[in-house]
Amino acid sequence: QLVESGGGMVQAGGSLRLSCAASGPSFSNYALGWFRQTPGNERKFVAAIGVSAGSTWYTDSVKGRFSITRDNAKNTAFLQMNNLKFEDTAVYYCGAREPGTGLTYYTSYRYWGQGTQVTVSS
Repeated sequence: QLVESGGGMVQAGGSLRLSCAASGPSFSNYALGWFRQTPGNERKFVAAIGVSAGSTWYTDSVKGRFSITRDNAKNTAFLQMNNLKFEDTAVYYCGAREPGTGLTYYTSYRYWGQGTQVTVSS
């Protein structure tokens, strides 16, 4: 089970830190991803982190602004979002899956949280 938190409303240029808390003993064995979704659109890839925290991936629009990390001791993943833009407004979801290729595809993830709303005002 995954539970996201940390969403909210912020002005453009501001920052938020999302958390994804996992239950269960196998957290460290899963790759984790953050996706976002706006009404009427598909869930889109934002960032992913491998089992090894040294492997990270980002969609181009967030590179240099967002940072994905994980703390296996606390069964938690984070998404630090800086210099937020209006177009970052969405519901953000945390997903978990077995390691491997295709981490940018939301259909490859086995587990999902309920999502947390991020609203950026311009």
